[in-house]
Amino acid sequence: MLKDILLIIGAYLVGSVPTGLLLARAFGGVDIRTTGSGNIGATNVYRTLGKKVGIMTLAGDCLKGVIPVVIAKQLGLPVEWVAAVGAAAFLGHVYTIFLGFKGGKGVATALGVFLAMAPLAVLCALAVFIAVLLKWRYVSLASISAAAAMPVGIILLGSPLPVVAMTLLIAVLVIYKHRENIDRLRSGTESKFKS
Repeated sequence: MLKDILLIIGAYLVGSVPTGLLLARAFGGVDIRTTGSGNIGATNVYRTLGKKVGIMTLAGDCLKGVIPVVIAKQLGLPVEWVAAVGAAAFLGHVYTIFLGFKGGKGVATALGVFLAMAPLAVLCALAVFIAVLLKWRYVSLASISAAAAMPVGIILLGSPLPVVAMTLLIAVLVIYKHRENIDRLRSGTESKFKS
């Protein structure tokens, strides 16, 4: 039990590492929180510092979700503990202890969690993300749509209840963290994605 609790704490701390902030400082000498949208995630890093650093941020944030879940699974933890580890990694990114519990929106870290737990469901959500992005060119709308689609995929795949609960928690928080984007989408002031 103690080992499992320590793993959850470790997952939260791994998730809390502010990848975008660190990479923006290292490669651009800027505090990403004071540029663009002010978000520490890959989209803002991409828009501020370009494709290379944006992709590095996306990969780093994704790995924060993958690594703790893979470790939990390799240790043979029950599914409810694996789900808790995934949720902890996600919550670390969204509410990072290193930035006063103010973090990113969690999309890339959630992607990492689900790649390690339910890759088939990720394919469904990814298809939704790509379709929405290509149609409307809004990363925020694509992210919100994919977050909403993920629990559907998880349920259709017959995933255990702890995984369903974790997925619903993540989906709700991802959408909640996009509330300002939703306001801008409604007002027509949201920035479109430029490749």
